[in-house]
Amino acid sequence: MVRAYEREPIPRAAIERIVGTVRRAPSAGFSQGQRLLVVTHADTRRQVAELLEENSPIRGRVPTNDQWITAAPVLIVVGVREGDYHDRYRRPDKLIDGREIEWPIPYWHFDAGAAAMLILLAAIAEGYAAGIFGVFMESMKPFKDLLAIPEDVAVACCITVGTPSDDSSWSRLSSRLTQARRPLDDLVRWERWDSA
Repeated sequence: MVRAYEREPIPRAAIERIVGTVRRAPSAGFSQGQRLLVVTHADTRRQVAELLEENSPIRGRVPTNDQWITAAPVLIVVGVREGDYHDRYRRPDKLIDGREIEWPIPYWHFDAGAAAMLILLAAIAEGYAAGIFGVFMESMKPFKDLLAIPEDVAVACCITVGTPSDDSSWSRLSSRLTQARRPLDDLVRWERWDSA
């Protein structure tokens, strides 16, 4: 996870390989509801950074978005269309007792997260760095309007991609240095949740 980039462009072929990983991402029922928007124009990235900074509920507590969203040559918006999942699970081969299954969790969000992780790993495999951020609710409508994202596509996260630069100033102000990593035993259980 990087929050500072050199202002070097990324070849289109490399970007296509990075975003192409979404075609192999996990997808419940092979619904394929993930949607990506690649933003490479500097002016648009600047507008995104300004919009997010302007509407941020944590404004002034961390370095400005402009220091990394604008500097990164590529911004990838990871979205998902829930309707694709319902369309798929209303087909005869997926119906249970004539009805769409009751989803235990919204798998469209799970699949969007898996797609985001593939994009992060693909960026690294291409020799670049990446950072992920969310869009606060206060910014969502103007963000979607700016990028002409359809109403039925939910924005899960955004990913910046580029050649890494020194981001130690960000680390000093972010949770990287103020929060300790949890011990593995707090995060991973074996065989049963209640086993010690």
